Amino acid sequence: MKIASLKNNRILIICIYALAFVLMTLSFNSQAQTSTEAAPVAAPVEPAAAPPADTAAEPADAKKPAAPAKKAAAKPAASVKKDVKPKLEGFATITTNLGKIVLKLNGEKAPGSVQNFLDYIDKKHYDETIFHRVIPTFMIQGGGHAVDMTEKPTGSPINNEAKNGLSNKKGSVAMARMTDPHSATAQFFINVADNQRLDYKNDSNYGYAVFGEVTQGMDIVEKIKAVKTKSVGPYDDVPVEPVVIKSIRRGKN
Repeated sequence: MKIASLKNNRILIICIYALAFVLMTLSFNSQAQTSTEAAPVAAPVEPAAAPPADTAAEPADAKKPAAPAKKAAAKPAASVKKDVKPKLEGFATITTNLGKIVLKLNGEKAPGSVQNFLDYIDKKHYDETIFHRVIPTFMIQGGGHAVDMTEKPTGSPINNEAKNGLSNKKGSVAMARMTDPHSATAQFFINVADNQRLDYKNDSNYGYAVFGEVTQGMDIVEKIKAVKTKSVGPYDDVPVEPVVIKSIRRGKN
């Protein structure tokens, strides 16, 4: 009986140890699995935080070269103004056989048109041309024909600057052109009435580019618009007695 009891006790002890070993193994595996599953949650946090730091650094770096860039841009701007302003800003005097008309040129709003006008002045293109089209309720146009109505040769057409916000009001001077909006060369006209219908409306109704205004000699403009006119060949509204542009020069002469 004693021998059987001892055997049973040994079996019981072995079972207890075996059960303890199994429980310890399960506990260890459970802890390892828990730590392994938690890693993917934390892993994206570090890379996600890194890009904003890099991104924020780029504007900071960009500010450093920005300062010299501004200084470099300022120098050409100053030199351009020195070269252009004396040439484009100012006045021009039209001397006719009926008197003088002084124009103030708007090189700020119509730089291309003013430059073009001054180029023709410097070439003395307008000397001995005429106001060949006079409509007393509309405008007086000139700068393209000689006294015998032959048309003078011109340079290339220029871009139409009618979008510049200047209006074809009475006393303003604008570029004459053909049907093509960008076909103006040398001819110009002075509005003798408010002609806002000639202003830019849209790209299908482009209008006529104003580039200056009469500041002296509107009385001469009034004299010109009052002359008698006739038709000459294909041209209508030609003054019976030529209104000659003796010259156009820079400044108030």
